[in-house]
Amino acid sequence: MPTDLPNLLTLSRIAAIPVLVAFAAVGAPWADMAACVVFSVAAITDYFDGKIARDRGVTSSFGRMLDPIADKLLVGAALMLLVGLDRLSHAALYPAIVIMLREIMVSGLREYLAELRVGLPVTPLAKWKTGVQMGALGTLLAGDTGAGVIGLGFLPVSMIGEAGLWAAAALTLATGWDYIQAGLRHAGEQDARPAVAERPAGETTARP
Repeated sequence: MPTDLPNLLTLSRIAAIPVLVAFAAVGAPWADMAACVVFSVAAITDYFDGKIARDRGVTSSFGRMLDPIADKLLVGAALMLLVGLDRLSHAALYPAIVIMLREIMVSGLREYLAELRVGLPVTPLAKWKTGVQMGALGTLLAGDTGAGVIGLGFLPVSMIGEAGLWAAAALTLATGWDYIQAGLRHAGEQDARPAVAERPAGETTARP
């Protein structure tokens, strides 16, 4: 049910997006730190909604549908904010593009495989990718200005965030390749089935 706690946590990630955008748009150091906090809290719910659902045995089709959507909306909003507000260096645009394209690709694969009633399981490496990605985006939303609010202005926070973004992009490519292989394998199986079905009953593949 949409009102179950895990689903409410998932919905909270979507609800956090306009709050995140509002803080990021202010442009003040305290607002940058607030945007980082909002994003980080929303990202953490991605772990707890699944854990609570499994522990309580309340997994649902609604939750399985909404969870990846909420993740992609949150990540997409954060990346667009960073790019639109000129919070990324030119070099960091490349991992941001890789991450966005991967999210779109995986969404397409999930839609195709759903028609075949085939799930696309989340691999352990994909979970690491998500953790590194969320950490990098939260760090970048705070930036050097937001870090100064909590006394960490001496750290190269933006540089650390961009390094994390590159690491997330590398993991994104690895996990994306795994998903592409899974999609191609199932597509090949579907293409092979009609040929088998149309072969006459007495015909074999062997030829003299």
